[in-house]
Amino acid sequence: MGLGDNRGMSIEITEELIARQPAEAQAVIRLLLRQVAELQTRVAGLEARVGKTPENSSLPPSSRHPHAKPSPKKMKEGRKRGGQPGHPKHKRPLIPPEECDDVMPLKPTECRRCGQQLAGEDATPLRHQVWELPEIKPIVVEYQRHRLTCPCCRTQTCAPLPPGVPTGQSGPRLIAFTALLMAYYRQSKRRTAEFLETLLGQPCSTDLTVKHQNLVAAALAPAYGKLVEQLPEQDQLGIDETATKEASHMAWLWTFVAGSFTVFGIRLSRSAEILAQLLTDRFRGTIHCDRAKMYWALGLDPPPDVPRHRLQWCWAHLKRDSQALIDHSDHQVKRLGRDLMRPTKKLFEVWARYRDGTITRRGFQRLMKPIHEEIDCLLLRGVFSGNPHLIGMCEELYGHREWLWTFVDQPGVEPTNNASERSLRHAVIWRKLSFGTQSERGSRFVERMLTVIETCRQQSRNTCDFLTTTIEAHFAAHTPPSLLPKV
Repeated sequence: MGLGDNRGMSIEITEELIARQPAEAQAVIRLLLRQVAELQTRVAGLEARVGKTPENSSLPPSSRHPHAKPSPKKMKEGRKRGGQPGHPKHKRPLIPPEECDDVMPLKPTECRRCGQQLAGEDATPLRHQVWELPEIKPIVVEYQRHRLTCPCCRTQTCAPLPPGVPTGQSGPRLIAFTALLMAYYRQSKRRTAEFLETLLGQPCSTDLTVKHQNLVAAALAPAYGKLVEQLPEQDQLGIDETATKEASHMAWLWTFVAGSFTVFGIRLSRSAEILAQLLTDRFRGTIHCDRAKMYWALGLDPPPDVPRHRLQWCWAHLKRDSQALIDHSDHQVKRLGRDLMRPTKKLFEVWARYRDGTITRRGFQRLMKPIHEEIDCLLLRGVFSGNPHLIGMCEELYGHREWLWTFVDQPGVEPTNNASERSLRHAVIWRKLSFGTQSERGSRFVERMLTVIETCRQQSRNTCDFLTTTIEAHFAAHTPPSLLPKV
């Protein structure tokens, strides 16, 4: 090992040189050499981490500081911010007068020039509408349950509550609204209670928000369970996961995105066992995912009647990996990164043309063939480059290259896993604000509420109405509404 100083001098420390020293000095030298090697490895790792951004790694966009400016992708056009001269004006349209709560006709009494008295009406008056919130006041319904005594046996009988009336003091819409404040609008329990009390006049405490949370989780259990049961039946699933916490334990928030619904799950493991539990051995579809190892078992050991290439690795991740190679300090790594980036951009251009319908499926496959061959050759170049920064990544990609091109062979399969990443965006922001959950019951509430929020968005359904109807059915012991798409 060579050690240098600030003056450019270096000393080559060899085993022969160490052997000529006293035993105590040999021990000290070897200890120092080990420490220097560890520090060099640590510095190299830190330097690699410093260069990682959402553009060249799998770091989520939320990991970037809000004030950090991303690298410019195109030249500025020199225009000022805001609307440009000549752009169409956007204005809230007026509603019909009959839909207004009140219409106030305003007539001038005298001429603004000579003071002459005015009379009559304007057939087309200038209309000005002002929107205002009504005074918010809770609706309180009291149920007086009379206890009457039987004249024969003197037994007292108390009138029961009507079906669907909760035994607590909170109604279905209030409970649904509380759950939305915590899960949809990402408010803490304390702020949720303050909002209900100060703005809505509804007495509330943090303990009551927890009771609402547990009640909503129980009411959503049937609808959530039916969605989980449907996961193995899907033709395609986008799967992703992100780290979170459950009390003091490390946990992972999983998302499974189907065509018409999404399922979230919080588990204490990131292993392939979670996939086996939720997908079971009945799953025969295609999985969109990143290159995490737990997904490999689904492609390496599929059931007998399922093709081996039922994984589709995300090309958006691969594009960022190519950018990371371009940003590397090693010139050989940079060159391969640039060479990989060119066909990757062509791939997305061809895919955009096929998705827009400007080329046929056969034309799409024909244009993808040379891109496929070029990328395979570049990966082989990295495998035999002798560069440790390239060999591992290129061997992994080339060894499982069929998982890169499933979208070319199977109609309906996309080249990216953007759907699951988009579904995680709200969940990641919630996690950064809440720091995870404090109990298993809290995790069940979060996973079920996130499932409802994202599924209702996919199906263009009103989340508040669905929650309210579900809680009403829970109180009345009726069949709850389903989140499954209507056939």
